Amino acid sequence: MRNWLVLLCPCAVGVVLHLWLLLLSCPGGGPGKQHPAGLLAFFPHWKPKHYDVIVGILSARHNDGLRNAIRNTWFRHLKQHPTLSHRVLVKFIIGAHGCNVPVEDREDPYSCKLLNISNPVLNQEIEAFTLPEDDTSVLSEDRVVSVHFKVLYPIVITSLGVFYDAKGVGFQRNITVKLYQAEQEEALFSARFSPPSCGVQVSRLWYKPVEQFILPESFEGTIVWESQDLQGLVSRNLHKVMVNDGGGVFRITTAGEGSLPHEFTQGVEGIAGGFIYTIQEGEMLLQTLQSRSERFMHHMNKLEEENAFLKEESNTYDDIVFVDVVDTYRNVPAKLLNFYRWTVEAASFDVLLKTDDDCYIDLETIFNRIKLKNLGRPNIWWGNFRLNWAVDRTGKWQELEYPSPAYPAFACGSGYVISKDVVEWLASNSERLKIYQGEDVSMGIWMAAIGPKRYQDNLWLCEKSCESGMLSSPQYSPEELAELWRIKEHCGDPCKCEER
Repeated sequence: MRNWLVLLCPCAVGVVLHLWLLLLSCPGGGPGKQHPAGLLAFFPHWKPKHYDVIVGILSARHNDGLRNAIRNTWFRHLKQHPTLSHRVLVKFIIGAHGCNVPVEDREDPYSCKLLNISNPVLNQEIEAFTLPEDDTSVLSEDRVVSVHFKVLYPIVITSLGVFYDAKGVGFQRNITVKLYQAEQEEALFSARFSPPSCGVQVSRLWYKPVEQFILPESFEGTIVWESQDLQGLVSRNLHKVMVNDGGGVFRITTAGEGSLPHEFTQGVEGIAGGFIYTIQEGEMLLQTLQSRSERFMHHMNKLEEENAFLKEESNTYDDIVFVDVVDTYRNVPAKLLNFYRWTVEAASFDVLLKTDDDCYIDLETIFNRIKLKNLGRPNIWWGNFRLNWAVDRTGKWQELEYPSPAYPAFACGSGYVISKDVVEWLASNSERLKIYQGEDVSMGIWMAAIGPKRYQDNLWLCEKSCESGMLSSPQYSPEELAELWRIKEHCGDPCKCEER
């Protein structure tokens, strides 16, 4: 019997040690791994440690400088605090996967979509739209039609055109063609067609040369055809024409893809002509395409180095939660939802504070305010809210999914606090919630469904500035964060030191 005990003891110790190491590894983990809820998977009745506040800091994979600035300022102060260190849990939220497309080969710097240009048409003019040979032109009742497009590589527009009447009546209408940049009121350039002189006929279109105009990469615009007479336009539904994209240098964006019609559009989206363009710097484009495979290999090596660095960082500090998404700006709302799921599965808490890695945070004041105003109760959303914020249709904050011209109320991203029941609702519905262009506006749309009690507080600053008593302030560099905290520790106020 004694011999059996001698044999079993090392096994028992090994099992206990294995489970203990598993528990320790759960909050940190490494890139590409979801974090389980530790020993809860083995012992369902084992209650996790309770925290008054969980702080989730959205951070990009390469922002180690900002993460270290936080670790050396308010996060360090928290760890050294005799009370708060046991009542607040802080985690950086990072996507487990880096984008496998180099920045130079993406459609835009905010997503991970490959810029799919193949066999570009170089050193010649290209008609953007053509009609099928068997198509018969029809005079429509529309007096204004338009088409929306996005430029993926710089092009030069040389002519604007309109469809002519194929029935032999001739060109007898006054038509204006204008090119607008998205969300701009004034046309960049225009052409007017009127009898008897109306330009040059090419194929089934009349074209009028315009001053050559370069449209840069990522340009988004609208071409509008408008009849100046009571007669309508010879027009076509956009889907009934052939688009000549030059090998992928520009793309038509239709209502079906999410873009909303331009303010001048009446009726269905369509075209009444086209434009002629050339690809700018074609030789440079060819060189870029030819060197793509080499660039991809170099980028993949960099990703491996980044993964190893993040794993080491996580093991060193044990303050990172890797969520199962590709870490790009467009995926930030998904990062947030994944973190909400992690908090519900892995921890017990009263409220959650969300912030970004470029933000100054006065966590001690926030904690005291929660207790003072009893903001730890259910159905709470505490922040600085933007009301009737206009929806952007272009640029970094381009919104292609939300149809309204304005968002519901949402808290600005420097920081906000939500109660546990709100986090639990988000976590349980995370697979069904629609992702919009940014995490803050997405949060506003999601919260419109359940209507938590909003507590407005202007001390959550929305813009980069320093105010006495502020709870948060965004858009700082690592050096600026360090300086704000140095002044606060020395003088009690991050914005100034009173001369004595």
